[in-house]
Amino acid sequence: MKETMKAYVLEGPGRLCFKDVPVPEPRPDEVLIKVMAAGICGSDIPRICRTGAHRHPLIPGHEFAGIVERTGSEVSEHWIGKRVGVFPLKPCFSCSCCREGQYELCREYDYLGSRCDGGFGEYTAVPEWNLIELPDMVSFEQAAMLEPMAVAVHNIRRIGLKKEETALILGLGTIGLCHLLFLMEAGQEQILAVGNRALQKRLAKEAGLPEEAYMDSKQRDIISWVMEQTGGAGADASFECVGRPQTAVAAVDSLGAGGRAALVGNPSSDILFPAEVYGKLLRKQLTVKGSWNSSFCHHREDDWHYVLERVSQNRVAPQRLITHRLPFEELEKGICIMRDKTEEYVKIMLMGNE
Repeated sequence: MKETMKAYVLEGPGRLCFKDVPVPEPRPDEVLIKVMAAGICGSDIPRICRTGAHRHPLIPGHEFAGIVERTGSEVSEHWIGKRVGVFPLKPCFSCSCCREGQYELCREYDYLGSRCDGGFGEYTAVPEWNLIELPDMVSFEQAAMLEPMAVAVHNIRRIGLKKEETALILGLGTIGLCHLLFLMEAGQEQILAVGNRALQKRLAKEAGLPEEAYMDSKQRDIISWVMEQTGGAGADASFECVGRPQTAVAAVDSLGAGGRAALVGNPSSDILFPAEVYGKLLRKQLTVKGSWNSSFCHHREDDWHYVLERVSQNRVAPQRLITHRLPFEELEKGICIMRDKTEEYVKIMLMGNE
């Protein structure tokens, strides 16, 4: 085993360095993973380019999968050589939420790629508890998308849709398109989707969305279009996957009586509701739910196992959302594409070396 590895080290806001660092030594309860695929998340862009992370220096990256190369003293060696995905949130296991098994709501969590070293290195050390073993038919790039898929599924499951209800997706980046894939797979009968790029429209159509169920927000008003599509009734549920004021307000304003808005997009700025929209929230008795991360508790009914089962059965194909596959050495190219919007993209994936 070599002693050093190549990694992207964030030394401060806007200071990402590609350099040699020591290969991490797994703690007793950890394994050492050789990273085979790592996705660039939209949240990585401000973290790397503007705001920085919770601590520096730090190796970013929280969407990744790989092969177990070494185990800590308390971990069974049966893991060596296993192909794995990684749940990035490291719970404290002590707070009230953890005691209830709601690890995504942990009050004292650590997080791979934002609070401790993540997957933008050749190797990374993670707790055994965070591993999910991959079936042979699931590729590393599919497994590196388990995290955003599970985030979408978590949001959908919190709303509790009936198949005959109308679901509205606002935003068709990675998370929005993952919502679409899983709503389609579940047999949702009425889905409306709002995007703003030709690529998003094409991928939505390829996923099975009828052309008339897609709207370009640059060309039409969201609320009037939704009311037109629903005969004036409004949507039963909306999924806000952008985090911008306009789409957050539209997520509420587009609902019919008793509707539910599910907010999952990270906010880009303060979000204020006009008095008229707030009044509709009251008069229509609407429900607004926030969603954070996903459930992972080593049970086949949690979000990660739900997702993995459907990917392994080829019922959902997340690889269709990968628009760029870059060698590990070209992370900065992918970051520039996403930051500067120089090309249309959905998921940019870094591929490790065999």
